[in-house]
Amino acid sequence: MSVQHNVTPIDSTKIVAFIGGGNMAQALIGGLLAEGLPATMIRVAEPVAELREILALRGVGAFSTATEAVKGADVVVLAVKPQIIQAVLAELADLVADKLVISIAAGISVATIAHGLAGQERIVRAMPNTPALVQTGATGLYADDVLSQLDRDTAATILSAAGLVLWVEDESLMHAVTAVSGSGPAYFFYLMEAMIDAGVAQGLDERTARALTLQTALGAAQMAIISEDSPAKLRQKVTSPNGTTAAAIDYLDAHAVRAHIIDALAAAETRSIELSAN
Repeated sequence: MSVQHNVTPIDSTKIVAFIGGGNMAQALIGGLLAEGLPATMIRVAEPVAELREILALRGVGAFSTATEAVKGADVVVLAVKPQIIQAVLAELADLVADKLVISIAAGISVATIAHGLAGQERIVRAMPNTPALVQTGATGLYADDVLSQLDRDTAATILSAAGLVLWVEDESLMHAVTAVSGSGPAYFFYLMEAMIDAGVAQGLDERTARALTLQTALGAAQMAIISEDSPAKLRQKVTSPNGTTAAAIDYLDAHAVRAHIIDALAAAETRSIELSAN
Protein backbone atom coordinates (compact mmCIF):
# COMPACT_ATOMS: atom_id res chain seq x y z
CA MET A 1 0.00 0.00 0.00
CA SER A 2 1.26 3.50 -0.85
CA VAL A 3 0.28 6.62 1.04
CA GLN A 4 0.41 10.04 -0.58
CA HIS A 5 1.80 12.69 1.71
CA ASN A 6 -0.03 15.95 2.32
CA VAL A 7 2.91 18.26 2.02
CA THR A 8 3.46 20.93 4.65
CA PRO A 9 5.18 24.24 3.89
CA ILE A 10 8.96 24.20 4.01
CA ASP A 11 10.42 25.06 7.42
CA SER A 12 12.75 27.95 6.70
CA THR A 13 14.53 27.45 10.03
CA LYS A 14 15.98 24.05 9.07
CA ILE A 15 19.43 23.84 7.52
CA VAL A 16 19.62 21.17 4.81
CA ALA A 17 23.00 19.71 3.83
CA PHE A 18 23.43 17.79 0.59
CA ILE A 19 26.26 15.32 0.27
CA GLY A 20 26.84 15.40 -3.46
CA GLY A 21 25.99 18.29 -5.76
CA GLY A 22 25.03 16.45 -8.95
CA ASN A 23 21.88 16.70 -11.06
CA MET A 24 19.42 15.29 -8.53
CA ALA A 25 20.79 17.39 -5.68
CA GLN A 26 20.62 20.47 -7.89
CA ALA A 27 17.02 19.62 -8.80
CA LEU A 28 16.03 19.41 -5.15
CA ILE A 29 17.96 22.57 -4.30
CA GLY A 30 16.20 24.43 -7.12
CA GLY A 31 12.85 23.21 -5.85
CA LEU A 32 13.60 24.18 -2.26
CA LEU A 33 14.69 27.66 -3.33
CA ALA A 34 11.49 28.01 -5.37
CA GLU A 35 9.49 26.92 -2.31
CA GLY A 36 11.03 29.72 -0.26
CA LEU A 37 13.85 28.09 1.65
CA PRO A 38 16.59 30.74 1.92
CA ALA A 39 19.79 29.86 0.07
CA THR A 40 21.69 30.48 3.29
CA MET A 41 19.92 27.45 4.80
CA ILE A 42 21.30 25.07 2.15
CA ARG A 43 24.78 23.58 2.28
CA VAL A 44 26.39 21.21 -0.23
CA ALA A 45 29.46 18.98 -0.13
CA GLU A 46 30.84 18.53 -3.64
CA PRO A 47 34.44 17.54 -4.49
CA VAL A 48 34.28 18.90 -8.06
CA ALA A 49 35.32 22.57 -8.03
CA GLU A 50 33.31 23.46 -11.14
CA LEU A 51 30.10 22.18 -9.57
CA ARG A 52 30.83 24.07 -6.35
CA GLU A 53 31.15 27.25 -8.37
CA ILE A 54 27.76 26.63 -10.02
CA LEU A 55 26.15 25.98 -6.65
CA ALA A 56 27.75 29.02 -5.06
CA LEU A 57 26.24 31.20 -7.78
CA ARG A 58 22.82 30.19 -6.41
CA GLY A 59 23.82 31.50 -2.99
CA VAL A 60 24.11 28.16 -1.22
CA GLY A 61 27.10 27.15 0.87
CA ALA A 62 29.40 24.92 -1.21
CA PHE A 63 32.13 22.89 0.49
CA SER A 64 34.68 20.36 -0.65
CA THR A 65 34.08 17.88 2.19
CA ALA A 66 31.04 16.34 3.85
CA THR A 67 32.44 17.19 7.28
CA GLU A 68 32.27 20.90 6.51
CA ALA A 69 28.81 20.74 4.94
CA VAL A 70 27.02 18.95 7.79
CA LYS A 71 28.15 21.33 10.54
CA GLY A 72 25.02 22.89 12.01
CA ALA A 73 22.68 21.06 9.61
CA ASP A 74 19.32 19.67 10.71
CA VAL A 75 18.84 17.42 7.68
CA VAL A 76 21.46 15.56 5.64
CA VAL A 77 20.58 14.37 2.14
CA LEU A 78 22.84 11.62 0.76
CA ALA A 79 22.88 12.37 -2.96
CA VAL A 80 25.84 10.23 -3.97
CA LYS A 81 26.38 7.21 -6.20
CA PRO A 82 25.79 3.83 -4.51
CA GLN A 83 29.38 2.86 -5.30
CA ILE A 84 30.79 5.42 -2.85
CA ILE A 85 28.08 5.33 -0.18
CA GLN A 86 30.16 3.27 2.27
CA ALA A 87 33.00 5.79 2.22
CA VAL A 88 30.55 8.64 2.73
CA LEU A 89 28.82 6.87 5.62
CA ALA A 90 32.17 6.24 7.29
CA GLU A 91 33.01 9.94 7.05
CA LEU A 92 29.65 10.96 8.50
CA ALA A 93 29.20 8.28 11.17
CA ASP A 94 30.23 10.51 14.07
CA LEU A 95 28.61 13.68 12.72
CA VAL A 96 24.92 12.93 12.13
CA ALA A 97 23.64 11.40 15.38
CA ASP A 98 21.30 14.36 15.94
CA LYS A 99 20.22 14.80 12.31
CA LEU A 100 17.57 13.44 9.96
CA VAL A 101 19.26 11.52 7.13
CA ILE A 102 17.58 11.16 3.73
CA SER A 103 19.20 8.87 1.18
CA ILE A 104 18.55 9.02 -2.56
CA ALA A 105 21.36 6.54 -3.25
CA ALA A 106 19.70 3.90 -5.44
CA GLY A 107 19.36 0.42 -3.99
CA ILE A 108 20.88 1.16 -0.58
CA SER A 109 18.69 -0.15 2.25
CA VAL A 110 17.83 1.65 5.46
CA ALA A 111 19.64 -1.09 7.40
CA THR A 112 22.83 -0.57 5.38
CA ILE A 113 22.73 3.17 6.01
CA ALA A 114 21.98 2.68 9.72
CA HIS A 115 24.89 0.26 10.05
CA GLY A 116 27.25 2.65 8.27
CA LEU A 117 26.13 5.49 10.53
CA ALA A 118 26.75 3.62 13.78
CA GLY A 119 23.12 2.79 14.51
CA GLN A 120 21.44 6.03 13.41
CA GLU A 121 17.63 5.54 13.36
CA ARG A 122 16.40 8.79 11.80
CA ILE A 123 16.69 7.58 8.19
CA VAL A 124 14.47 7.93 5.13
CA ARG A 125 15.13 6.06 1.90
CA ALA A 126 13.96 7.83 -1.26
CA MET A 127 13.71 6.79 -4.92
CA PRO A 128 13.19 9.88 -7.10
CA ASN A 129 13.18 9.87 -10.91
CA THR A 130 14.74 12.14 -13.50
CA PRO A 131 11.70 14.38 -14.13
CA ALA A 132 12.62 15.80 -10.73
CA LEU A 133 15.10 17.83 -12.78
CA VAL A 134 12.11 19.86 -14.03
CA GLN A 135 10.15 19.66 -10.75
CA THR A 136 7.73 17.03 -12.10
CA GLY A 137 9.30 14.00 -10.49
CA ALA A 138 7.74 11.06 -8.68
CA THR A 139 9.47 9.87 -5.51
CA GLY A 140 8.84 6.78 -3.42
CA LEU A 141 9.74 7.08 0.28
CA TYR A 142 10.28 4.48 2.99
CA ALA A 143 11.23 4.69 6.66
CA ASP A 144 11.17 2.28 9.57
CA ASP A 145 8.38 2.61 12.12
CA VAL A 146 10.72 4.26 14.63
CA LEU A 147 10.83 7.47 12.57
CA SER A 148 8.72 10.26 14.03
CA GLN A 149 5.87 11.89 12.14
CA LEU A 150 7.74 15.18 12.26
CA ASP A 151 10.74 13.62 10.50
CA ARG A 152 8.43 12.00 7.95
CA ASP A 153 6.81 15.35 7.23
CA THR A 154 10.20 17.03 6.90
CA ALA A 155 11.49 14.40 4.47
CA ALA A 156 8.34 14.48 2.36
CA THR A 157 8.39 18.27 2.21
CA ILE A 158 12.00 18.32 1.01
CA LEU A 159 11.43 15.67 -1.67
CA SER A 160 8.14 17.25 -2.77
CA ALA A 161 10.14 20.27 -3.91
CA ALA A 162 10.82 18.16 -7.02
CA GLY A 163 7.33 16.69 -7.54
CA LEU A 164 4.99 14.01 -6.19
CA VAL A 165 5.92 12.01 -3.07
CA LEU A 166 4.42 8.68 -1.99
CA TRP A 167 5.24 6.52 1.02
CA VAL A 168 5.42 2.73 0.84
CA GLU A 169 4.90 0.70 4.00
CA ASP A 170 7.31 -2.13 3.18
CA GLU A 171 10.88 -1.49 2.08
CA SER A 172 10.75 -4.39 -0.38
CA LEU A 173 8.26 -2.34 -2.40
CA MET A 174 11.03 0.14 -3.23
CA HIS A 175 12.05 -2.32 -5.96
CA ALA A 176 8.61 -1.91 -7.53
CA VAL A 177 8.93 1.87 -7.18
CA THR A 178 12.24 1.62 -9.03
CA ALA A 179 10.66 -0.47 -11.79
CA VAL A 180 7.58 1.74 -12.25
CA SER A 181 8.75 5.31 -11.68
CA GLY A 182 12.50 5.20 -11.17
CA SER A 183 13.10 3.60 -14.56
CA GLY A 184 9.70 4.67 -15.91
CA PRO A 185 10.73 7.81 -17.81
CA ALA A 186 12.89 5.67 -20.10
CA TYR A 187 9.88 3.58 -21.10
CA PHE A 188 7.95 6.67 -22.18
CA PHE A 189 11.00 8.03 -24.03
CA TYR A 190 11.23 4.65 -25.78
CA LEU A 191 7.61 4.90 -26.89
CA MET A 192 8.17 8.49 -28.03
CA GLU A 193 11.16 7.38 -30.09
CA ALA A 194 9.05 4.73 -31.80
CA MET A 195 6.17 7.12 -32.49
CA ILE A 196 8.54 9.70 -33.99
CA ASP A 197 10.14 7.01 -36.17
CA ALA A 198 6.67 5.87 -37.27
CA GLY A 199 5.66 9.41 -38.20
CA VAL A 200 8.82 9.85 -40.26
CA ALA A 201 8.26 6.47 -41.95
CA GLN A 202 4.76 7.63 -42.91
CA GLY A 203 6.07 10.81 -44.54
CA LEU A 204 6.27 13.46 -41.83
CA ASP A 205 9.49 15.37 -41.38
CA GLU A 206 11.30 14.62 -38.13
CA ARG A 207 10.56 18.01 -36.58
CA THR A 208 6.82 17.65 -37.16
CA ALA A 209 6.72 14.04 -35.97
CA ARG A 210 8.64 14.99 -32.83
CA ALA A 211 6.44 17.99 -32.02
CA LEU A 212 3.23 16.01 -32.51
CA THR A 213 4.52 13.10 -30.41
CA LEU A 214 5.76 15.18 -27.49
CA GLN A 215 2.66 17.37 -27.30
CA THR A 216 0.46 14.29 -27.48
CA ALA A 217 2.41 12.67 -24.63
CA LEU A 218 2.08 15.83 -22.54
CA GLY A 219 -1.63 16.16 -23.27
CA ALA A 220 -2.38 12.51 -22.54
CA ALA A 221 -0.50 12.65 -19.22
CA GLN A 222 -2.29 15.84 -18.20
CA MET A 223 -5.68 14.36 -19.08
CA ALA A 224 -4.91 11.26 -17.01
CA ILE A 225 -3.81 13.39 -14.06
CA ILE A 226 -6.86 15.66 -13.91
CA SER A 227 -9.54 13.19 -15.03
CA GLU A 228 -11.63 11.13 -12.65
CA ASP A 229 -11.55 8.35 -15.26
CA SER A 230 -8.88 5.66 -15.21
CA PRO A 231 -6.36 5.46 -18.07
CA ALA A 232 -8.25 2.40 -19.29
CA LYS A 233 -11.50 4.38 -19.46
CA LEU A 234 -9.80 7.31 -21.19
CA ARG A 235 -8.35 4.92 -23.76
CA GLN A 236 -11.78 3.44 -24.39
CA LYS A 237 -13.25 6.92 -24.92
CA VAL A 238 -10.83 7.68 -27.77
CA THR A 239 -11.09 4.23 -29.36
CA SER A 240 -14.01 4.28 -31.76
CA PRO A 241 -15.14 0.84 -32.99
CA ASN A 242 -13.44 -0.06 -36.29
CA GLY A 243 -11.59 3.25 -36.29
CA THR A 244 -7.91 4.09 -36.66
CA THR A 245 -7.17 3.92 -32.93
CA ALA A 246 -8.92 0.56 -32.69
CA ALA A 247 -6.75 -0.76 -35.51
CA ALA A 248 -3.59 0.18 -33.61
CA ILE A 249 -4.83 -1.15 -30.26
CA ASP A 250 -5.95 -4.42 -31.88
CA TYR A 251 -2.46 -4.84 -33.33
CA LEU A 252 -0.85 -4.18 -29.92
CA ASP A 253 -3.17 -6.67 -28.23
CA ALA A 254 -2.60 -9.29 -30.92
CA HIS A 255 1.14 -9.05 -30.24
CA ALA A 256 0.73 -9.18 -26.44
CA VAL A 257 2.34 -5.76 -25.95
CA ARG A 258 0.59 -5.25 -22.58
CA ALA A 259 1.97 -8.57 -21.31
CA HIS A 260 5.43 -7.69 -22.58
CA ILE A 261 5.33 -4.34 -20.75
CA ILE A 262 4.36 -6.11 -17.52
CA ASP A 263 7.21 -8.58 -18.04
CA ALA A 264 9.63 -5.74 -18.78
CA LEU A 265 8.83 -4.01 -15.48
CA ALA A 266 9.21 -7.34 -13.70
CA ALA A 267 12.69 -7.60 -15.22
CA ALA A 268 13.50 -4.12 -13.91
CA GLU A 269 12.26 -5.08 -10.43
CA THR A 270 14.35 -8.26 -10.48
CA ARG A 271 17.45 -6.31 -11.50
CA SER A 272 16.83 -3.81 -8.69
CA ILE A 273 16.73 -6.69 -6.20
CA GLU A 274 19.96 -8.11 -7.64
CA LEU A 275 21.77 -4.77 -7.44
CA SER A 276 20.69 -4.13 -3.86
CA ALA A 277 22.05 -7.54 -2.84
CA ASN A 278 25.55 -6.76 -4.13
